[in-house]
Amino acid sequence: MEFFCYHRDRPGSLPLREELGEAHWAYMDRYEAELIARGPTFADDGETVTGSVHIVDLPDAVAARAFAFEEPNHQAGVYRDVLLRRWRNLLGRTMWEFPGGPSGGDRFLVLGFGAGTAVDLDVPYDRDDLIAYGPLLSDDGAVWVGTAALVRAPDAEAARALLAHQGRYAGIEVHAWEFGGRR
Repeated sequence: MEFFCYHRDRPGSLPLREELGEAHWAYMDRYEAELIARGPTFADDGETVTGSVHIVDLPDAVAARAFAFEEPNHQAGVYRDVLLRRWRNLLGRTMWEFPGGPSGGDRFLVLGFGAGTAVDLDVPYDRDDLIAYGPLLSDDGAVWVGTAALVRAPDAEAARALLAHQGRYAGIEVHAWEFGGRR
């Protein structure tokens, strides 16, 4: 089962995040084979870290909760909250298989929070800039609750335009994002 996990940083927690860097890396190393995508999000200044995205394939919701809530930064209070949802990998690949590679161009996390009937369930026609794409789902996978995508785009508005049915979302967030993992 695939899960989308977005840990959002607590304001002022960067020193603690930096202190726990190696503990975070060691923890994520344990999940290397299960990771579909990962990486930090940034504030509008492009430098201030605001969170961490992890898309992971795990056996069940219990394992996903353990992954999200046992993470060292979460345990120490770096994060203010965690968005954890079932997710479906409509591209069928990992970010490391993205033909555009890990660099070049701006990258974004796009989150559309659902309101009612499911939309954007098909992969957009132009998939060349899609790094990861799929629906956010209820714990049992039966109810659509939104859409999550990682995309290369010229700017945040172009990234937002990825969601074809914007009026059907209760809210849309766009965050600067970059490929994560050990360098």
